[in-house]
Amino acid sequence: MPAETGEPLVVSVLATVCDRLLASEARFDALDRAIGDGDHGQNLSRAARRLEEIRDQLVLLPLPQLMQRAGKEIVMSVGGASGPLYGTLLLEIGKALPPGPRLEDWARAFAGGVEAVARRGRAAEGDKTMLDVLTPAARALQTHAGGEMESALKAMSAAALAALEASRPLRARRGRAAFVGERSIGADDPGAVSSLVCLCTIVETLSEIRS
Repeated sequence: MPAETGEPLVVSVLATVCDRLLASEARFDALDRAIGDGDHGQNLSRAARRLEEIRDQLVLLPLPQLMQRAGKEIVMSVGGASGPLYGTLLLEIGKALPPGPRLEDWARAFAGGVEAVARRGRAAEGDKTMLDVLTPAARALQTHAGGEMESALKAMSAAALAALEASRPLRARRGRAAFVGERSIGADDPGAVSSLVCLCTIVETLSEIRS
């Protein structure tokens, strides 16, 4: 997001992501039932509803504080693994963002947030978790952040999609899916899928706004 991106626009993008998460609840739960607890969609819907509840408060905050507040609310209101991890991602992005961030600032903050998720989850790319999508996406955004925003965002979403497909044959080594062993091979990790949905929704929404 460029320097001219203001708090109301960020809140609007977050709201669109929340709508997509709510609409995807059944899909995410179905993915999670195959290799986990079956509540990934429910947990993300709880996060989406909480952010919608405080939307009027978020829009009044400076951007770094807005992201931190959103992250804290998710950590406090959502159970399971997804709440603390997604909340940590937003919280750390907010801590790293300067006022009036440029695309390069967003890229650095996103990469730092992903690193924080890895530390909190004690996982890494290749463990068949949300990091299999988030890490390549952050890497692609940093690589292309010096160019046009549209090209950088497309590169990020393309990297995320390719990464999800590449993770499918892996055996899970972290999270609840690690307990099902061979059954995780060939299945999509629900956190990786929801991460892809979030990233693609952000890219689509910003593209529509700028067109």
